[in-house]
Amino acid sequence: MLEELKSEEIVTKVGGRFKLAALIQRRMTELLQGSRPLIEDTEGMTMLEIVIQEILQDKIAIEGSATDEGTTQAQGEPEGNG
Repeated sequence: MLEELKSEEIVTKVGGRFKLAALIQRRMTELLQGSRPLIEDTEGMTMLEIVIQEILQDKIAIEGSATDEGTTQAQGEPEGNG
């Protein structure tokens, strides 16, 4: 398992383990459907490792309000790109 997932840093950054799992699942689905990674130098990385690095580098997040909960939004990217 990735060491980053054992850390409380990533859980706290996203807002809890459930939100983290949901964000990872949604972003991995986006990558499988053809979205490009939002980080540089992904050669040799698994999709899970890419998603974890995107979260840690603040490239993706779950939007905060209750009505928006569960949606992923790439930081600095217009919605719908990818």
